[in-house]
Amino acid sequence: MTRIQTLDQFNFHHTLEETPGIALVVITGPDCGACRMMKQALKVLLELGEALTVYEVDAEQDGGIAEEFGVFHLPGLFVFRDGHFHAPLEVEALPEKITQGIETILAAPAQDSP
Repeated sequence: MTRIQTLDQFNFHHTLEETPGIALVVITGPDCGACRMMKQALKVLLELGEALTVYEVDAEQDGGIAEEFGVFHLPGLFVFRDGHFHAPLEVEALPEKITQGIETILAAPAQDSP
């Protein structure tokens, strides 16, 4: 799949629990330039065939999710594998940096979801 899928408060937890493999959640805002740059980098990763499912949550529409994950600055990125939360991802909006960051996070055990 080469597109970023949208999640909201009604399908967020259920969808992530059911997603096999690596999932990346990006919490964004409609007027966020850094969010647009990050989404573009993620689209490049997906087009390159990266084994990754990417979900987007609009912080303006679903502020409860942003609050649950303690997002203070957009974009907020969070890594999941096989439905389990691993960690927040803080990287530059470059495909290779995103890949390296995910690999580093997944080398450690899953954490409790915020």
